[in-house]
Amino acid sequence: MRTLIIEPLTKAAFAPFGDVIETDGSDHFMINNGSTMRFHRLAEVETATPDDKAIISIFRAETLNMPLTISMLERHPLGSQAFIPLLGHPFLVVVAPLGDAPEPELTRAFITNGRQGVNYHRGVWHHPVLTIEKRDDFLVVDRSGNGNNCDEHFFEESQKMVLDPQL
Repeated sequence: MRTLIIEPLTKAAFAPFGDVIETDGSDHFMINNGSTMRFHRLAEVETATPDDKAIISIFRAETLNMPLTISMLERHPLGSQAFIPLLGHPFLVVVAPLGDAPEPELTRAFITNGRQGVNYHRGVWHHPVLTIEKRDDFLVVDRSGNGNNCDEHFFEESQKMVLDPQL
């Protein structure tokens, strides 16, 4: 079984999968008579049709037992999905490139620094939210509208991967 190596989350490394939402190294300008720094357009909400709506939710996640066997990934073919940590805790991100099915050999794992969020591009394969803390809250921006916007792919036994934050 392949063990995923957990990489630090950077804009360059994550670019094939989506956007890193962070202030470090991001363009900004002053607003509100110079009292507020605006980090503008850190990610774009992608939707498939004009009738779709961008929505904002809060997900409260519970930690999963580690090491974790990665047996499935999901994708959202009709819209992007962003996760922004609300409590400042690092979290794990597992992604695979666009395609009809995720390819285990191209699957990657990242760890955020607790001040970074991610925006999965439309159709990018990813694991559901992976908190390291016992419980964590995330602001989630995604799409609401008609149609099935969640495809799940379950790996065959020989394709499953292991995620171990201790490595």
